[in-house]
Amino acid sequence: MDMTDRALLAALRRNGREPVAALAAALGVSRATVRARLSRLIADGAITGFTVQTPQDAEGHPVRGVMMLGVEGRGAQRVMTALLGLPAVQAVHATNGRWDLIVELGAADLPGFDAVLRSVRLIDGVAASETSLLLATTRPGARARRAQP
Repeated sequence: MDMTDRALLAALRRNGREPVAALAAALGVSRATVRARLSRLIADGAITGFTVQTPQDAEGHPVRGVMMLGVEGRGAQRVMTALLGLPAVQAVHATNGRWDLIVELGAADLPGFDAVLRSVRLIDGVAASETSLLLATTRPGARARRAQP
């Protein structure tokens, strides 16, 4: 992957719907070059997919947060399996440092979010937790979106 590939990926992160002609002009290459590089990046697995995000994506879970978990012993896999069975869990990340797992959560309202937190804390093997509500999310090329409880 060279500098042009990295610049192309950065441009697509800012706006995944940018026309090939605009990408070519921004990168100073031909449209054929952009098309060929896109095809190669997809074939090589550097681009694994395309997605659409709409304001409605957050509507089902307007209260969002991350929960950092400390797991006792070697129970991380068991805890991850239990977490993935909860509908409010959007993702589970293994990490290093003070916390063993970081869990992305979403709920319809604060009482629902609180219930999810209680459920997670009751999972066998969860020794400690710390939770932060997500107040706003900004993605490359997107406006900030505030959670509305």
